[in-house]
Amino acid sequence: MRLEELGCRVREVVGGGSLAVVTDENVEKLYLQRCVQSLTEAGFAVDSFVVPPGEGSKDGETYLRLVNFLAQIPLTRADGIVALGGGVVGDLAGFAAATYLRGIKVIQVPTTLLSAVDSSVGGKTAINLEAGKNLVGAFHQPALVCCDAGLLKSLPVSVYQDGMAEVIKYGVIADADLFRKLKDPEKTREDIEEVIERCVSIKKKFVDADERDTGVRQMLNFGHTIGHAVEKASGYRISHGSAVAKGMARIAEISVRQGWCGAETAEQITSILNSYGFDLDIAYNNEILYDIMEKDKKRKGHYIDIVVPEEIGKCRLQRLTTEELREIL
Repeated sequence: MRLEELGCRVREVVGGGSLAVVTDENVEKLYLQRCVQSLTEAGFAVDSFVVPPGEGSKDGETYLRLVNFLAQIPLTRADGIVALGGGVVGDLAGFAAATYLRGIKVIQVPTTLLSAVDSSVGGKTAINLEAGKNLVGAFHQPALVCCDAGLLKSLPVSVYQDGMAEVIKYGVIADADLFRKLKDPEKTREDIEEVIERCVSIKKKFVDADERDTGVRQMLNFGHTIGHAVEKASGYRISHGSAVAKGMARIAEISVRQGWCGAETAEQITSILNSYGFDLDIAYNNEILYDIMEKDKKRKGHYIDIVVPEEIGKCRLQRLTTEELREIL
């Protein structure tokens, strides 16, 4: 789908006459005008809400400014929000849509590879607290996800790389054939539309089977428990994709030590991450990581379920006590 077609597609799912486009300052310069033009040509009155780029905008203060902005327009339950941007924008706008008037429609328009294959799909929305990432949120499925792969051509190398961490994750947890195809970075970039479609298809299967993330959908968290701890420890200076790459490499290493997978599996994971230029070193000691992981939203009482690889294309959940988690780090 091209961005110019957005208005017609949105008109099919939103019955009201008003939309609020949420984006960040980087995307504003590149695509906001095209987005707004498409929506106004479809007959919508459009207001825009622009935030600074980065995780700092996914906080309570920005969320409250956004919902107050929606109320001043005012948006009604027949109207909707368009999230034009990456994961931060998608999460923030999605959570506002989930809670404003007890729920209005959100249309996700991802502009990064990471958001195209992951955060725009599945209905998880959230904001961060000082205590950790995504600790306040809601499940709120998008009324529509519109992905224009042409928007990804403007991505800096580092932002594209971030998305590839999640793409590689899908290969490890569910698709050995995809994993093999990803071993050629140049070919992957040439076939990125097909890669996105494949990743979205994998995620959709997990979400359809377990929308509320209480069972099999947790497989999508491969690398995330340690990765989120690395993000938090760095004050979010380390990007999500880079942190997840570190998390995948570390849990693969741990899995070999614990006998959960063979050394060859861990080597394949590390090798493919290296081929995409990821720095897999973790600069924070295990106590720092453990203190953060102990507060992870996925913890259940004194237990936490982590995703461990058995072989490429197959992972499982491993339940650990918090004390066992400390020991294996």
